[in-house]
Amino acid sequence: MTYPTPPGGLDDGADSAAEAISERSRGVAMVLALVGGPLGLHRFYAGRPQSGVIMILTLGGLGVWWLYDLIVLATGEFRDAAGRRLRRWQFEDDSPAGASPRRVDELTAHIDRLERHVAELAERLDFAERMLAQQRERDRLPRG
Repeated sequence: MTYPTPPGGLDDGADSAAEAISERSRGVAMVLALVGGPLGLHRFYAGRPQSGVIMILTLGGLGVWWLYDLIVLATGEFRDAAGRRLRRWQFEDDSPAGASPRRVDELTAHIDRLERHVAELAERLDFAERMLAQQRERDRLPRG
């Protein structure tokens, strides 16, 4: 006896299962749920701000909704805004291997520029304070 093949073949289930996994980390969501669960931090992380706001207003459904979410997160059935399951525990960096050092160099250069700007602003502030102090001294001295 042969069974009919579903439309699209047998591989549709495998492809849709791979697509149903979120790129967000279940570990990060679990930590957020443990630390700020009644405030819905894990729901904001998963891209579900509406239910996050409702959790804030109800303090996690007085703890019941929060505990439910903890159990669902632990079992890997919690879903993000697109309906994909948060299954991966680790946080994956999808950037190319060569991009990270270059990004660090860019950030270092940016911080150096910011430090120079802050130093320049500090000099200008010091100059303005000295000018104001001189003006106050002139106003206090008797004219004569």
